[in-house]
Amino acid sequence: MTTTPLFAQRTRIKICGLTREQDVDAAVAAGADAIGFVLYAKSPRYVTPTRAFELARRLPPFVTPVLLFVNETTENIIAAHAIVAGATAQFHGEETPEQCWLASQAGARPYLRAARIPLGDTGGGFDLVKFALDYSQAQAILLDAHVEGYGGGGQTFNWSLLPPNVNAHLVLSGGLSAANVTAGILQVRPRCKSLAVDVSSGVEVSGPGNKGIKDPEKINQFVAAVRAADKQFEYLAGQTAVT
Repeated sequence: MTTTPLFAQRTRIKICGLTREQDVDAAVAAGADAIGFVLYAKSPRYVTPTRAFELARRLPPFVTPVLLFVNETTENIIAAHAIVAGATAQFHGEETPEQCWLASQAGARPYLRAARIPLGDTGGGFDLVKFALDYSQAQAILLDAHVEGYGGGGQTFNWSLLPPNVNAHLVLSGGLSAANVTAGILQVRPRCKSLAVDVSSGVEVSGPGNKGIKDPEKINQFVAAVRAADKQFEYLAGQTAVT
């Protein structure tokens, strides 16, 4: 009997769409690795670059601020990164590989590129392998559901239709919550170099008018579910590796 060595990878966690100081503090206390600020004026979670700076300055070392852009000009992207030092860019619109690269290089920052995966069975027609190759300069490809407008709208696409092997670091997003993130991690993590998760609406206060208002208990539950998924994945990988 031989045992294949296991290299455990902790699933990184990004909490996105934060608008308040207490929510930033709650996300950090729960163990989030990255905090996302939406710099898209049409979003209900929109904050200005100055407001993003005020919130990001609360972050301790090694917790990364992420600035989300949708079809923004290179000049505005550079200006935002000058205000929020050390932030990673996330492109969520129709930005081409060249536009992403130029904007990120001008600000000397890494970037994430969102791939909008169609809902239902049509999700299988999205060529994620080609998309990841086209955006090979991205630090990671973020997978979100393709709904009207930009952002996943709290919808979950069919994870099982993703390609079995994607040569990229992936960030799973779109309709995640403490109730389903374990299943998402177990389904997607074997398909890529590494996996992170990104949650927004799944950790918000319930009810209309609360977009951007996070629930500390839901944040803690989400982080706990991710950690439990890591342990379950390691166990299952260990069972598979023993032959």
